[in-house]
Amino acid sequence: MKILAASDIHGDKKATEQLAKRAKKEKVDLVILAGDLSIFGNGLEGLLKPFSDVNKKVAIIPGNHDSEADIFMLKKRYPDILYDLHSYAFKIGDIGFFGCGLANIGPNELSENQIKKKIEKSFKYISDAKKKILVVHVPPYKSKLDLIGKDINVGSTAVREAIEKLKPNKAICGHIHETFNLEDKLGETTVINAGPKGKIIEI
Repeated sequence: MKILAASDIHGDKKATEQLAKRAKKEKVDLVILAGDLSIFGNGLEGLLKPFSDVNKKVAIIPGNHDSEADIFMLKKRYPDILYDLHSYAFKIGDIGFFGCGLANIGPNELSENQIKKKIEKSFKYISDAKKKILVVHVPPYKSKLDLIGKDINVGSTAVREAIEKLKPNKAICGHIHETFNLEDKLGETTVINAGPKGKIIEI
């Protein structure tokens, strides 16, 4: 399966147009948007239309700039292409996708315990999948992806714990602009900060 993962679009319609063109050109099977689609709810109008125009399925979660109501609105507007991964899950073939949006900081904040419970809840639906992909907004704590400056880690302890316990093949995140497009390895899991330009992932 070929996936185009991106994050932190922040209402940039030109960014989604470029991502949709890339998704079509690369013949990806799924687009994943790992949160912060908007700027505090602004910029969502028409944002996902380019993916609908090229008939690409899109899995989304809210970031700390988005609310659960924003995601609900997008699901109603694009019911034919959207999967909601915020404490939900789905399978495509033998690959299971599960996740939790929002973040451990900001106006749409979740506690670490809430993040843990939502990830575990969604995992139950795909626990028997041969391969698994976790989609979160905030990166795991004390990884290459949650560093601001040289030594300030701002990631989620719950996300790290989930990766170590559930061992997904891939974990896709965003949130930290300084580490866009970087990857890290936690055990057998490849963790990717997708960033707004997007990254092709094959599994």
